[in-house]
Amino acid sequence: MQKLGTIAVHGGQSGDPATKARAVPIYQTTSYLFDSTEHAAKLFALQETGNIYTRIMNPTNDVLEQRVALLEGGKAGLALASGQAATTFSILNIAKPGDEIVSSSQLYGGTYTLFSSTLARMGIKFHLVDSTDPNNYNEYVNDKTKAFFGETLGNPSLDVLDIERVAQIAHDNGVPFIIDGTATTPILCRPIEFGADIVVNSLTKFMGGHGTSIGGLIVDAGTFDWTSGRYPDFTAPDPTYNGLVYADAFGDLAYISKARVHLLRDIGPALSPFNAFLILQGLESLHLRMERHSANALAVARFLNDHERVSWVSYPGLENDRSYELAQKYLPKGASALVGFGIKGGYDAAVKFIESVKLFSHLANIGDAKSLVVHPASTTHQQLTSEERLTAGLSDDFIRLSVGIEDIADIIDDIDQALACTS
Repeated sequence: MQKLGTIAVHGGQSGDPATKARAVPIYQTTSYLFDSTEHAAKLFALQETGNIYTRIMNPTNDVLEQRVALLEGGKAGLALASGQAATTFSILNIAKPGDEIVSSSQLYGGTYTLFSSTLARMGIKFHLVDSTDPNNYNEYVNDKTKAFFGETLGNPSLDVLDIERVAQIAHDNGVPFIIDGTATTPILCRPIEFGADIVVNSLTKFMGGHGTSIGGLIVDAGTFDWTSGRYPDFTAPDPTYNGLVYADAFGDLAYISKARVHLLRDIGPALSPFNAFLILQGLESLHLRMERHSANALAVARFLNDHERVSWVSYPGLENDRSYELAQKYLPKGASALVGFGIKGGYDAAVKFIESVKLFSHLANIGDAKSLVVHPASTTHQQLTSEERLTAGLSDDFIRLSVGIEDIADIIDDIDQALACTS
């Protein structure tokens, strides 16, 4: 098998078969010609593979799906219009009103509100647990539980999840483990190797890497048995496809196939082929950028750890961090770009720091080649109550850095001068 750096550049494509173009072409089309009425009928009945309509499939998106699936070590992928769409589909593909999900409470703010508000209003109940002790997942399992959910690296709490242990508990209870790998990417951590069944990623972040394109992707490991009786949608006939049974028709690709031909068909958050093209450009340097992001972030964390104006630092690559041992297991190549810290002086000092940076960009994103900074309590997590923010691992003085790939001396100089402004 090829190494990850090679897959990032070549995975899923060896030249365009139609034109011999070496770069992945942008297939900017809505629809595709059928060879005959019989050909069209077979495509619509899912009796033959091929392109029908770009809402469901597209050749540019197909290369992206294959490449990310190869990077993750999964069977197949599904590209969507955003990371939020990928997370939403990962749940809706297996859960309906009355069902329950057990999830880590250490979640990206958009995921937290998706679970606690939007999907909850649809009748899906979420139990949010402190995942620093994986045994907490066990407390809420019952016959309505359809999945466990977590993040490789909690954003913004930066706790490393014990993936292997959570996956084991999930499988002991007969449910799949869905994990968001956005903050680490498969370059630093491949959750499927530790037992995860489904991996979701926001392509917007490190995979695209340049702050230009929104996208998301689901990767199916193809290892979970959907025929246990707990997931009847995979074993009962689908009347919208003339009684097709997903488990019988697609085997170990039943999950990802259902997400594509049912949810994507009906709800429609299709990824633009142009965005897929831009994200593919980002993927070609992902392995290099993640190495630089991680090295720079570790240097920043060590600098902050010794600074008199800093009250605490959270970074799994630091020897004194509570997630350090787990990081050695799951993130041996580096602990990614995110650094959290608190400034002496609390909320007001944090705001002053944000207003004083010059190199760092103040915005709500992570994973850009540029260094980014945000104050979650006043932005990404402001919709949460103070208690909910603490549950998510946030204090009012919390500042999150997404350390970029600029020269480390310039990054540290900017942080140092901004800290000086808070005294």
